[in-house]
Amino acid sequence: MEFLCYHRDRPASGALRDELIEEHWTYMDRFAAELIARGPTLTEDGETATGSVHIIDLPGPAAARAFAFDEPNYQAGAYRDVLIRRWRNLLGRTMWQFPGDLTDGNRYLVLGFGAGPAADLSVPAETDRLIAYGPLLSDDGDTWLGTAMLVQAPHPDAARAPLTTDRYASIEVHVWEPGGRR
Repeated sequence: MEFLCYHRDRPASGALRDELIEEHWTYMDRFAAELIARGPTLTEDGETATGSVHIIDLPGPAAARAFAFDEPNYQAGAYRDVLIRRWRNLLGRTMWQFPGDLTDGNRYLVLGFGAGPAADLSVPAETDRLIAYGPLLSDDGDTWLGTAMLVQAPHPDAARAPLTTDRYASIEVHVWEPGGRR
């Protein structure tokens, strides 16, 4: 089962995150085979982390919660909250299999929180800029709760363009960069 885990930073937690970076990477190394995508979200200028997204294939909801809440930054109090949702990998690949250049252009995490009947359950026609794409689902995988994607786009409005905007209660667009050891 695939899950999206999005940890949102607590204000002024950058120094703590910096202090824990090796512990975070070592923790993530344990899940290298299961990770579909990972990386920090950032302020608009790309200078300050605002959160951390991990899309991961795990046995079930309990394993996803353990993954999210055992993470060293969470344990140390660097994060203010965590979003954990089932997710379906409609592209069938990891970010490392993205055919484009992950370092090229602007990249965004887009979270569309659904309102009403399911929308955007098929991959958009233009996929050359999609790094990851799929629905957010209830724990049992039966109820559509929204859509999440990682996308290259020239600006935030273009990043949200693949979504049918009137089918969402809200859409968040966060600057994102691919993560991993540096």
